[in-house]
Amino acid sequence: MPLPLPTSLSPSKVSSFTNCALSFRFSAIDHLPQVPSVAATRGSLVHAALERLFCLEAPERTFERSLLCLEEATAEFRSNPDFTDLALDSTEEATFLGESRVLLQKYFRLEDPTAITPIGIELKLEAEIDGVLLRGIIDRLELNANGELVVTDYKTGRAPGPRQEQERLAGVAFYSLLCERVFGERPAKIQLLYLADPVAIVSTPTDRSTRGVERKLVAVWSAVEQACEAEDFRPNPTRLCDWCSYKTYCPSFGGDISLADTYRINRKRRGQSGTTPAVS
Repeated sequence: MPLPLPTSLSPSKVSSFTNCALSFRFSAIDHLPQVPSVAATRGSLVHAALERLFCLEAPERTFERSLLCLEEATAEFRSNPDFTDLALDSTEEATFLGESRVLLQKYFRLEDPTAITPIGIELKLEAEIDGVLLRGIIDRLELNANGELVVTDYKTGRAPGPRQEQERLAGVAFYSLLCERVFGERPAKIQLLYLADPVAIVSTPTDRSTRGVERKLVAVWSAVEQACEAEDFRPNPTRLCDWCSYKTYCPSFGGDISLADTYRINRKRRGQSGTTPAVS
């Protein structure tokens, strides 16, 4: 029986499928739970602090105020399973919060937030292209001095080398395409702000790059459709596997892929009946 198609594509799903089709299946089709990581949760916390910062009036966006935003975000995160499941002891938590403060401090070396004119924070957009529903959440959409759109995406990991820059820009190029379809205007600039380094990677969308993004998305969706029909999502073992949550299910690590089928079927039954069948 064919596997069910995912309902949409997002930048993270496209990246997942490109890096490892089986990991894509586990996350986007089977909806297997992921084990939270310190790096991912720290990134989410810093994003939440910056979201609060840009909800303030421009003169209020100081470093000192950003630390208060971080405290507010931290208080909210304390009940979030992504944080509580880390089970940090007091020393580890202090390190975690200290590293988050450092990332905010480095952000201020990249740009002056009082000079930014945001028009959308954590902005959810969706559009259909060639029958494919595209969805994305833009960290920050703003206007430059000429009133043109700028898409900004925060990254809390290390910046890529020159060879990987275009691959990393693919996500914000996806957002640029969404802006063009939703607002009828192509952004003048897309940028990735890597806070840890800190460094900005900037690109200007063009007709050619936009057509390239469209072709890639259609090709990825076609490949997903074929893989679902054939029930054939293949693993691609790389160094990224060190951070993968799905080794229990992945045959490359001696895992049992049938457990993913069981989880998906039980999840569907749970949604239909409201009960919680056991996963064997």
